[in-house]
Order: sequence, then structure tokens, then C-alpha cells
Amino acid sequence: MDMRVLGSTGVKVSPLCLGAMMFGSWGNPDQEESVRIIHRALGSGINFIDTADVYSSGESERIVGKALAGGRRANVVLATKAHGVMGEDVNERGNSRRWLIRECENSLRRLGTDYIDLYQIHRPDPETDIDETLAALSDLIHAGKICYAGHSTFPAASIVEAQWTAERRQRERFVCEQPPYSILVRGVEADVLPTCRRYQLGVISWGPLASGWLSGRYRLDGDLPTSRRAQRLPHRFDMSLPGNQRKLDAADRLAKLAAEAGMSLIHLALGFVLSHPAVTSAIIGPRTMEHLESQLGVPVEGLPADVLDRIDAIVPPGVNLNPADRGYEPPALTDPAERRRA
Repeated sequence: MDMRVLGSTGVKVSPLCLGAMMFGSWGNPDQEESVRIIHRALGSGINFIDTADVYSSGESERIVGKALAGGRRANVVLATKAHGVMGEDVNERGNSRRWLIRECENSLRRLGTDYIDLYQIHRPDPETDIDETLAALSDLIHAGKICYAGHSTFPAASIVEAQWTAERRQRERFVCEQPPYSILVRGVEADVLPTCRRYQLGVISWGPLASGWLSGRYRLDGDLPTSRRAQRLPHRFDMSLPGNQRKLDAADRLAKLAAEAGMSLIHLALGFVLSHPAVTSAIIGPRTMEHLESQLGVPVEGLPADVLDRIDAIVPPGVNLNPADRGYEPPALTDPAERRRA
């Protein structure tokens, strides 16, 4: 599998990144099968694994650590994330220095390693000054605990603020962004992806199959599948919502386009994401070995221009068919107090 350079780091990663969110109680509770899936992915040429502390409350990290034991760790670019709620205490979450220093040690222990290649901030934290976050990450880098820092689902303005803060305060800078990006969720094309190119940030896109909508299981003439994710995130699957109706219609049309192009819808979806010049790697998140096998063999060089044009005709560039798929809503939108005078 041809490798791509992650931003300006010089580190080479596979175009497909193995996402570990489905390993553990959130997806596949069979730890041994999850380990076999990880080993199969590594055997296929994938050298990049992404997990997070919050996935199954740390279980995903422990499974990844188990799979990389016995000499496999050295040849894997290992990424994890912090920010999400990890306990009942009000400070066991967020992007504060106090929490990041502590949670990095917890992740190192769960992963069974003495360093993390890429430590990512899972979401913005408006309550924490970005300089405090960058200072903590810089200290972790200088201590050899992590090699690089990245962020996930940051708006373009937050990306720029972080880059300027790093330069002005002499902090280690973020080297990559992990945004939601798929044929059905194209909002980042308008500003996030161009901003990443401007600052030479790597891009590791999550959700290239749009949380299963582009797996081939969602068709207008078929029964809609059920999943734990749909139960957890009803706003992204509730078919009474117009945005999800639009997704269903687009998924059906895209499945027909994939068949005409001589490929599976899964390969069409992954190839689309990998066609964007800003994207370094697309995260695949298999729950079973069958899921993994269906995602291997994707055209990592991207899709032909005529196929991309036909995709644009189904879902226009820069459009999220369901606004709830953006992955992050700033307090300015979710908190009424931010929009009203006292």
C-alpha cells in the first residue's frame, strides 16, 4: 500500500487508517476477534491505527495495546485522543492541562506503550484557553510521551487560532486535523480542508462511510438496518427528519452509480474521500472481519474525474445533507444564553 506523508511531519502513513471505535462494548465485545481484525489490517499494509480514551471507556485502547504486543508496536503509527468524559468527576474531561497530563498517562498504560505517536484533542473546549492546551501538549512532546499533537472536528477558525497561538507563544503546533468527511457530509470542503492545506496540516477523515449510510445497506426499496449507533445517535438516523430522508435518497443513487462504475458503494465512498488533495488518510472502522475485508482493496489513488463529477451532481460540494452530521456544535449555537442579552 503506497504511503502518504502526514502533513509536514515526514511520517508516512497508509491511506487507510484503522479506526478502533468498534472494538469493545460500543461495537464488538469479543476482544480476541478484535485483535484478529487488527492483525489482518496490519497484514494488509495498514500501518496507522486511531483510537480514543472514550471509546468503550478505555476498552478500545486496551484491545489495541494487546494487539500490538510482541513486537508489532514499533512499526505502527499509533494515534489516540483525549477530551471526552471519562469519569464522574467534573475534571475528568476537557482540554485543561491538569486533565491532559493525567489522561495521557492513563492512555499510555492502557495501550501498553511508553509513547504515543499522535495525541489528538477530540473536540474543541471553549472553556479552556487554547494556549493552556498547547502548553500541556508541548510539555508532553518534550518529555517524550507523545511525538505529535493533532485535533479532531475543529472549525476552521479554531484551527487558525491554534496555529497563531503556537507561533506567538512558541508552542509545539498541531500537525493534523481529523474532520468528518464523506460524500454525504461535505461541509468541511468549504473551509476546514482549505485551511488545513494552507497550514500544511495532515487530514485524517473520520466517517467516510457516513456512519454506515454508504455501506450499501441503506436503499429506498429495502428495510432499514438497525444498529447500536442509531440508538445512540437518533438525530443522525431518525427517518422522520428531512436530512436523513435526503441521505437515504442520495445513498440509493450513489449505490447505482457505484454499480455502473464497476465497484462497490464502499469503495466508491472511500475512493471519493481519498481523492481530495487535502486528505492524507481515511479512517475505516470495521466491527467484524467481514467489514474489514469489504473495505480493503479500495482505489487509494482516488476516483476518475467523470465519477467525481457524477457524485457532485448527487451531493453538491460543501453540502451536509443533514446538519446534525457536522460532529461539533459550538456553544454559540447550542446555548441560548450565548445569543441573548442578559
